[in-house]
Amino acid sequence: MSTIRGRLVASVTATLGAALFAFGAVLYLVQRPERFRDVDARIRFQGDLIAALLAEESGPGDSLSAPVGDLGRTAQVVGTVRLVIRSLRDYVVVISPTRELEYASSGARGLPVQPLRSLVELGEHPFTGRTLGSAELASEAGRIPIRYYLREVRAGGRPGAMVVAAAPTVGVVLPPDRLIPAMLLSAAAVIVFALLIVYLLVDRTLQPVDAIVEEVEAITDGRSLHRRLMEPRIQDEMARLTNTLNAMLARLEQSFASLHRFTADASHELKTPLTVVRAGIERAITHPKAPPELMEVLEEALVEVNRMAELVDALLTLARADEGRAPLHLEPVELKDVLSEVSETASILGEQAKVAVSVAVPERSVTMAVDPSRIRQLLMNLLTNAIKYTPQGGEVRIDWEQVDGNVVLSVRDTGVGIAPGDLPHIFDRFWRADQARRRSGGRPGVGLGLAISKWIVEAHGGTIAVESRPGRGTTFTVTLPIGATGEQ
Repeated sequence: MSTIRGRLVASVTATLGAALFAFGAVLYLVQRPERFRDVDARIRFQGDLIAALLAEESGPGDSLSAPVGDLGRTAQVVGTVRLVIRSLRDYVVVISPTRELEYASSGARGLPVQPLRSLVELGEHPFTGRTLGSAELASEAGRIPIRYYLREVRAGGRPGAMVVAAAPTVGVVLPPDRLIPAMLLSAAAVIVFALLIVYLLVDRTLQPVDAIVEEVEAITDGRSLHRRLMEPRIQDEMARLTNTLNAMLARLEQSFASLHRFTADASHELKTPLTVVRAGIERAITHPKAPPELMEVLEEALVEVNRMAELVDALLTLARADEGRAPLHLEPVELKDVLSEVSETASILGEQAKVAVSVAVPERSVTMAVDPSRIRQLLMNLLTNAIKYTPQGGEVRIDWEQVDGNVVLSVRDTGVGIAPGDLPHIFDRFWRADQARRRSGGRPGVGLGLAISKWIVEAHGGTIAVESRPGRGTTFTVTLPIGATGEQ
């Protein structure tokens, strides 16, 4: 079972089944001697009663001192003894001192010959006193389980008759061969019913957990941390869990807000000094009396300053986007105009990198409601990224097509490609692929271009996807709705 629901249902059902079997076994073991006790009391009373009557009526020379005959022979006994014995429904017989059948109850007379003979044999064994026991009477229909009571009747100090009182236990206590199937059948029915009830109860109990999971899954990034889980009306463990998660989300929201404010403020404050430093380096480079060795140092410094300025701009863009302070300025834009501008810049970048760059510019009018500056930034980020990782002599191409009210833009290259393990992370901030992705001589970048590209696409209500195979190149596919409203 891979779910808590399944494990709970299985464990509760197994526990209930074990409890049912244990209850049945204990009940059987407890009730068995109780039911036997009732039978024993009855046959003991019958045996003692007949023995007392026989002892009272017996004397020298009476019928108990001599054999009486077979089963059909009528014994000459006192009327009271005869009436009592004949009224008994259990198996009660009197064996004479010569170990022959003297009297038999109506229940014993109804037995077949073989079980009756087995009953008589109980009283034929040498015995003095009283005893209780269990036995089985053999018959053609099977063995009859009984409880028996033996009582010797002495007359005048001489060995006298033997009273055998017995009762069948069939129906009084179920034997194991009948009890176990009955227990299995009833337990199976109870377990199936309990399984259904337990599943419904567990499912109802865990519904708040499913709701919490769905709400937490909806909080996918730092921009969703303002959302809170709905608190249950019943203040139980689920309510405590909800309150704990809401408190955690509040702390995370506060931490993310502080981090975003710091990033935005720091980026904003760094722009001015970087601009001043860059202006000073550019003036120093244009100074006519600057020595060559100083010019080389200044050029390296200018490259790093430009790189820092690019990083600061990217950080400021993302920080404002996280805080919702980077609105899009949507307006009707011709896709042809945007791709034409990108094509001019792409030709220059491709020529510098010795990479063939081609941009498919639409010949017909395709108007989109987008922020033109952000769309150009998106395409330039993808284009420069493709050129950066494409070896000399490779090819980079930007295509477009209109599908179901959307414009699909694709940027393909024949570069080194991206390893499968790196694909899930390429849109993460400051994430960099392994060194094999870096084309020698290319700028390493700051690791924020693709993160900004993803934000631009999602802000316009579109999607961005990537396909790549190492050594076969990479394709970024951007889908933008023509009538996108984006974020106002």
